[in-house]
Amino acid sequence: MNYIIGAFKPPCDIFVTFSDERSRKQVAVKKDNGKTTMVPAFQSLETIAGEVSIAPVPGKRIEHMGVKIELLGQIELYFDRGNFYDFTSLVRELDVPGEIYERKTYPFEFSTVEMPYESYNGTNVRLR
Repeated sequence: MNYIIGAFKPPCDIFVTFSDERSRKQVAVKKDNGKTTMVPAFQSLETIAGEVSIAPVPGKRIEHMGVKIELLGQIELYFDRGNFYDFTSLVRELDVPGEIYERKTYPFEFSTVEMPYESYNGTNVRLR
């Protein structure tokens, strides 16, 4: 029966760290479940840089169709749930298709990102 429990575990752990994580201002954000979490705050025209680490379950391998990181700015209207309007979308390809056998770390950088709007969470709309 224990083999069934392991069938639903993710095949890897993914960690995203920012290069200036220790010195960056943190703000509290309320999640959909009502809990509050601290997230880093970024301003328009800042460079967003860091690393993505992918760690497969020990003894397993991950086949992938490429690794990429995407920076999104979205507007979500609550009366139109499920439809997001993207106002910023930047993608960086980190790796070509292949396999990962052990922890692999990829650096990333989005230079001088223009963020035309501030984050907002209101009664009828969420902008992030």
